[in-house]
Amino acid sequence: MISVTRDDFDVNAVIGRVRKPDMGALVTFLGTVRDDGIEVMELEAYEVVAKKELATIRDEAFAKYPIAAVEVIHRIGRLRVGENILLIVVGAGHRKEAFDACEYILERIKQSVPIWKKAIGKDGERWVPGESHGSDA
Repeated sequence: MISVTRDDFDVNAVIGRVRKPDMGALVTFLGTVRDDGIEVMELEAYEVVAKKELATIRDEAFAKYPIAAVEVIHRIGRLRVGENILLIVVGAGHRKEAFDACEYILERIKQSVPIWKKAIGKDGERWVPGESHGSDA
């Protein structure tokens, strides 16, 4: 499942959906709004293109790694500190493939999915710089 949504998600429910008896590994990445002096994070997306790009990234991960399942949920809208932003769940027979695929998906999302973040705090607001291909940040 690929989703760009304003709604929060239940991490355990997604894991339960992905989990299958032949999987020896389920790797999850949960991104949250970090308290680095902000009050809220506003996320905007070109939703149609974002969903398409997320599906492309999922398909790339399946082609590149021996994995059995991928789910990606990315939230948009106005989120407070501590709220969920991104969930990636990868199921595979073995942990290395699941970890590698999850990291690949995360880095590709940062590189190419048209989702923008604006940090809003007491000192005003600022757009959070994106990452370009090859960035180590």
